[in-house]
Amino acid sequence: MTMFDRLAEVERRYEELERLVSDPAVLADRRRYVALAKERAQLEETVTRWRERRRLADDIEQHRELLREKDDELRELAKDELPALEARLAELDLTLRRLLLPKDPNDERNTVLEIRAGTGGEEASLFAAELFRMYSRYAERQGWRVEVLSSSPTGLGGFKEAIALVQGKGAFSRLKFEGGVHRVQRVPVTETQGRIHTSAVTVAVLPEAEDVEVELDDKDLRIDVFRSSGPGGQSVNTTDSAVRVTHLPSGLVVTCQDEKSQHKNKAKALKILRARLLERARQEQQSEIAANRRAMVGSGDRSEKIRTYNFPQNRVTDHRVNLTLHQLERILDGDIDAIVDALVTQQQAEALQAAG
Repeated sequence: MTMFDRLAEVERRYEELERLVSDPAVLADRRRYVALAKERAQLEETVTRWRERRRLADDIEQHRELLREKDDELRELAKDELPALEARLAELDLTLRRLLLPKDPNDERNTVLEIRAGTGGEEASLFAAELFRMYSRYAERQGWRVEVLSSSPTGLGGFKEAIALVQGKGAFSRLKFEGGVHRVQRVPVTETQGRIHTSAVTVAVLPEAEDVEVELDDKDLRIDVFRSSGPGGQSVNTTDSAVRVTHLPSGLVVTCQDEKSQHKNKAKALKILRARLLERARQEQQSEIAANRRAMVGSGDRSEKIRTYNFPQNRVTDHRVNLTLHQLERILDGDIDAIVDALVTQQQAEALQAAG
């Protein structure tokens, strides 16, 4: 099947989906409607570009016909305009090849971002807080919204753990490359001898699960409430507002205590639990097909050191694409597009090569 055959097939499916999402029977079935509407949204850019390509090909053909005209002025006009049109056609063909690559079904989802201090004690906790700020600033630049779901602050302003929901179009498609171990090399504020220490922070990036995808049965949950601990106002520390949710079949445990409201803490804990259960199911599925294809840049495994932030040399190095930038301050202020773009480009290049 040629690329054009596949594009025509995608267009037929898109038109079928447009009819289906208007069908009263589909509208009455929420789960089916959400799935079909999502599929339609994923195909929309491909169909738009394919239709643009057809119009452009017709335009180029008309210009080539003008080259055979007797009118010198028309021939010159067509000759002048053709190179730009043909360059645009080549650009569109490359875009369409990329759009036909297998898509990560989670790319358009919101993202649950989990940042945890690893080796390095208080220095790791302080860097965890800096990474949380970096991603918050990046989200702000992208027009996304960040909602803290759970956090464990330390006395010096660091985080033992911070879990946040990042909401916005394409959040997972950009943040999914951030999963792994982030290493920092610098002189800690507590170091009196001026020695450089190496600390680590782990980042996990999970696609947010929708209620219709991960159904939680009440009988599978054990919910405990208790008094919040750590920094907070008097109402936080004197009422049983903290919530611990245990998913009995999987053994997963989520605790939330940031909110004064027990109800809000429970809702946030269930959101984190759903994301972790969806990620577990995704990893199980990927492990089955990992031997047949390499779908991601890096595995995203938490034991994988993906990036080093070296303060004395003002250097950030992403080890997966061998990219080094001497722009540490800008990157920690959320300007990470250069790194993400390099990872996306490598992933697409590998996928295009595999597709032949």
